[in-house]
Amino acid sequence: QVQLVESGGGLVQAGGSLRLSCAASGIIFSIAAMAWYRQAPGNQRELVAVSSSGGRTNYADSVKGRFTISRDNAKNTVYLQMNSLKPEDTAVYYCNVVVKPTLWSENNYWGQGTQVIVSS
Repeated sequence: QVQLVESGGGLVQAGGSLRLSCAASGIIFSIAAMAWYRQAPGNQRELVAVSSSGGRTNYADSVKGRFTISRDNAKNTVYLQMNSLKPEDTAVYYCNVVVKPTLWSENNYWGQGTQVIVSS
């Protein structure tokens, strides 16, 4: 079965850094995209960063210049390097993996979430 295991969350002071990791296992099709989302209490889940199979990356405006998404395709792992953290970054961060078994179908898988708390 497909599993996404996240790690790297924690409590840091404003201005600090964290690196989140998400390792995918049980995936038998090529990964089309890997992404990070986050959700703060009372807020909708928002897309933070995405990395496509072609190497393209996109970021939410709120994290642009501070966060970097990267992939290790051999390990089916995606990372999120978070620098210059702000209290507004406090949220549960979720890894998302998109696979395309066929040209016409798409499956999404989610990690369990990892808590990031940034103190002021």
